[in-house]
Amino acid sequence: MSETLPALFTPLALRGVTARNRTMLSAMNQHVAKDGFADDGLLVHLGKFALGGFGIVTTEATAITPEGRIAPGDLGIWSDDHIDGLRRVTGFLRSAGALAAIQLGHSGRKGSSRRPWDGGPLTDADARNGEPPWAVVSPTAEALGPGHAVPRALGPDGIAAVLEAYATAAARADAAGFDLVEIHGGHGYLIASFLSPVINTRNDAYGGDLAGRMRFALEVAQAVRGRWPAHKPLMFRISSVDGHPQGWQIEDSVILARELKARGVDVIDCSSGGLRESTAIENTNRQLGYQVPYARAIRQGAGIATAAVGLILDAHQAEAVLGAGDADLVALARQALYDPYWPRHAAQALGLDPAFESWPTNAGWWLAKRATGLARIGYGPTGAPVTGG
Repeated sequence: MSETLPALFTPLALRGVTARNRTMLSAMNQHVAKDGFADDGLLVHLGKFALGGFGIVTTEATAITPEGRIAPGDLGIWSDDHIDGLRRVTGFLRSAGALAAIQLGHSGRKGSSRRPWDGGPLTDADARNGEPPWAVVSPTAEALGPGHAVPRALGPDGIAAVLEAYATAAARADAAGFDLVEIHGGHGYLIASFLSPVINTRNDAYGGDLAGRMRFALEVAQAVRGRWPAHKPLMFRISSVDGHPQGWQIEDSVILARELKARGVDVIDCSSGGLRESTAIENTNRQLGYQVPYARAIRQGAGIATAAVGLILDAHQAEAVLGAGDADLVALARQALYDPYWPRHAAQALGLDPAFESWPTNAGWWLAKRATGLARIGYGPTGAPVTGG
């Protein structure tokens, strides 16, 4: 083992829990749950990332109400009946050394959609296949796009009901054994719609100026923090910018982050985009680490821990992000799907674990023997030839 830990593998203390390193699996919707229930498939799916060495493993966006689903098959936490299945998952994640995190979400006007690989809103044809559309809500009665249902604008009673659903979901998450809650406040879903000056054209206390548009997000954070144990950390995912010229800007995110911190949020997860049908900024001109500057700006401007996400591919890139003080965590999604053992491989790339000592013994022992055999014939542990002197 290296004597000096790379920043990527320095433990991170958050309130009363500690992540073993600075890697986090981002929430990625799978859309395979039945009636919102966690099953063996979810345990296997998330479990491989815990075995792969991630410090924090996050569920997909987990709906706080049935209407808060994005698409059929979304994971749910709107019923006490969901707790036992989730508890099996958290138990395994912790046994493998990871913190178990759950992302709580409400889709808002983006709900009642087909799975993303099918695209578009649910229709009568989907209903005939057992997946009927459902009513959606939003700050205003503006549809997401052509063919999408016109949402019901939430009034005071509707807002109160959603706040209670978030709070109750947080209590269920605690009962299910989660170590960390993340509120999804980005990508054009319900909270982000309230924040947006483009979508939120209300003229009441939940609209108008920045303070009014932030009110719902801050009340959600307060509601969750009030039912989430004080020793457990709370994260909040935002779209740092939404990609619309007249939309949400990084300066707004810094102000929001300060207010969230004052209400007990510990980490801002810094994504972007998704104001309308897309869930991320246009793919054009994306560069590696393209969202890292948002994490840096919010960390510096609001004095709060941040997670950097978006085209972070290898260990040296991640180490540079953390070493520069741009973020406190690096969050991976599709790169983790490509390589569920990314943290284990990153440790080797940074010279931290040449003998596979950090791996579970039943895997590391075999890999060490493999590495010894490969070395005898001039190959490194990745299977690449060793060159140079």
